[in-house]
Amino acid sequence: MYSLLFIPLIISWVIGWRFKNRISYFSSIPLSSGLSGCAIAEKMLRENFIYDVKVVAGNGLLTDHFDPSLKTVSLSSDVYYGTSIASAAIAAHECGHALQQAQAYSFLSLRTGLVPAMNIANTWAPWLIIGGVFALTVFPFLLLAGIALLAITVVFSLITLPIEFDASRRALVWLDNQPGVISGDQHLKATEALRWAAMTYVAAALASLGTLLYYLSFLNKRH
Repeated sequence: MYSLLFIPLIISWVIGWRFKNRISYFSSIPLSSGLSGCAIAEKMLRENFIYDVKVVAGNGLLTDHFDPSLKTVSLSSDVYYGTSIASAAIAAHECGHALQQAQAYSFLSLRTGLVPAMNIANTWAPWLIIGGVFALTVFPFLLLAGIALLAITVVFSLITLPIEFDASRRALVWLDNQPGVISGDQHLKATEALRWAAMTYVAAALASLGTLLYYLSFLNKRH
């Protein structure tokens, strides 16, 4: 039973370690064009006729994200100012999300609609599950409610997968059509960087699913 928790966690750790290792390596390889992540992001947005999204510098490491509510592509300082293969790949990937919003990509719209429920689930699921486990014989509905909320986080993680893969696809298609931005050999390295980034979301989804199955097993024990 514990394998439902520990095996996904080990997989997540290995993938996370490999991802950081490859990003560190690709961050050391400069782009032939010398363009920064900020310049690449702004260029990709303009060429796709997206003028209402701003590219901003964020804090931290690997904190890059697209905020659909604020309409900002937030790039960590290493990506925003960096001129490496990793900077180009990450910046283009985050702009891929902006393209998804501009084109009303269905999975992105679905995930955005789930955000309020996800916030409730993140707040209450842990408390309900802890209370439900300790009071399983007296108040089994507590665990059931916690599992129901936890299921929302699993659905959210699964919906995130096609969103992330599609954003990477859009990024690579755009980079492939920009011979002045990234060379052929560097394009292969950018592909590998984004592939490992996508695998971190796969690992997160597996961990989320494993946790759900683990707590469902408590209900099975009760019968």
